[in-house]
Amino acid sequence: MRILFLSLSVFILSTTIGCSNSSITPETYTTQNPDAKEILTLDPKADIFQLDGVIYQTGIEWVEELSLTKDKQVGEIKTRNDTDTNFEDGMSNKLPVGAKIYSAEESDEVAGPILLVESEGKLLKYYGLVEG
Repeated sequence: MRILFLSLSVFILSTTIGCSNSSITPETYTTQNPDAKEILTLDPKADIFQLDGVIYQTGIEWVEELSLTKDKQVGEIKTRNDTDTNFEDGMSNKLPVGAKIYSAEESDEVAGPILLVESEGKLLKYYGLVEG
């Protein structure tokens, strides 16, 4: 009886080990922030700029409703690109060259990256389009 029990135990153990999924590796997905091409393909009229590799867009309803105060200057629009979707830092498709980019004093209190741009006497709110 012991031999039968021992044989049966070895058989069950070897079958369980042999049929395990230990050789299957899980799939890994990586996400990237959207680029200018993606944004402008979805909305050709979008008002965007790029800073530190992130595309910022204005006209987002919940961001427009926030009461924000400009803080420190963090950048400036250096070039304007309204002809294609190849963007680099300091580039905008609608803002004029020289427009100043500021952080918001309330940045710790709001969800997500928001920058303010002073242009033509107005303070515009731009939301950073990040994945994650």
